[in-house]
Amino acid sequence: MSERIVLAYSGGLDTSVAIGWIAEATGAEVIAVAVDVGQGGESLETIRQRALDCGAVEAYVADARDEFAAEYCMPALQANSLYMDSYPLVSALSRPVIVKHLVAAAREFGATTVSHGCTGKGNDQVRFEVGIQTLGPDLKCIAPVRDLALTRDKAIAFAEEKNLPIVTTKKNPFSIDANVWGRAVETGFLEDIWNAPTPDVYEYTADPDSGIAADEVVITFKAGVPVAIDGKPVTPLQAIEEMNRRAGAQGIGRIDIVEDRLVGIKSREIYEAPGAMALMAAHRELENVTVEREQARFKKTVGQRWTELVYDGQWFSPLKNSLDAFIADTQQYVSGDIRMNLHAGRATVTGRRSESSLYDFNLATYDTGDTFDQSMARGFIELFGMSSKVASARDLRIAEGK
Repeated sequence: MSERIVLAYSGGLDTSVAIGWIAEATGAEVIAVAVDVGQGGESLETIRQRALDCGAVEAYVADARDEFAAEYCMPALQANSLYMDSYPLVSALSRPVIVKHLVAAAREFGATTVSHGCTGKGNDQVRFEVGIQTLGPDLKCIAPVRDLALTRDKAIAFAEEKNLPIVTTKKNPFSIDANVWGRAVETGFLEDIWNAPTPDVYEYTADPDSGIAADEVVITFKAGVPVAIDGKPVTPLQAIEEMNRRAGAQGIGRIDIVEDRLVGIKSREIYEAPGAMALMAAHRELENVTVEREQARFKKTVGQRWTELVYDGQWFSPLKNSLDAFIADTQQYVSGDIRMNLHAGRATVTGRRSESSLYDFNLATYDTGDTFDQSMARGFIELFGMSSKVASARDLRIAEGK
């Protein structure tokens, strides 16, 4: 049997051309692997047939939407994961689940190499290849765009020469990556960081200034995971999809940042993540009610490190696994309801309730029934400031030469 190469296949121009390009450059048979993580668009069967028509000897398709939502997006939600305090890891989260299916396909079809469509300038080449070498250390990796000189003009020429069943004439000015957790847009006129995004950049979100009426929603969590919306039970995937629809209609979740890429360059990125950002706002507020102060403070540090690891393609690393255990432990009491007002680009929490709440009304109130013993405050303040007081006295004594 000829050598076999598994190709991460999207159904677009570059990966469709890559099937024949790889075959001609290496002499190997190509198995196309398409993974649905909620990106929408064409059906998996349409994509599968296109791969076969473009020369793949096998075409493997996987509906990983529920898996992606439950096993990748929910841990990110529990970690309150925002890279550079802004980016909810839209693309970074999808890569490890795609890698998992690529390696599984390589085992099933006897492939020795895995290929992806990334360039040499982005983060995804690292995420794919580190993941592949972790789950399949015996597998090799190639990237046609980076390693086999498959430029876009060559791809179009190759598609036309071979009469491949794909559209090559329409030029989209943007590079787009989408899944159920969000949508990433870059390149084109956005590369000039002075240029404002135009309306055609957005697809998941409406204009925040559209003037539509506010939308009130109640999200129920159990152990840090949304389990119901307005009292209706939902799976993680359904929760994200519903909040994408409702928060997106209010223009919530638009992000425009200059991002520090793993490869050392800065890149202007536009993201849309209405469901992710609304759910995260609700989750953070429920944590404020249910997680003890010192635990919550340390969790921010853990969540930041978790985010950096995932962004850097270290989903399968030992440290990431250890941080998972800490974050999961913090979520045992993060259960209850959050009421939110969705309006004009903002998701505003207006109510919280939880049977595991640490909020004690009788301690917090300033009215009759207050159970907080205010006489304890004076001694607490004296002890709390003791070390600073002693140090200040020392500084004054030395300054006066005594």
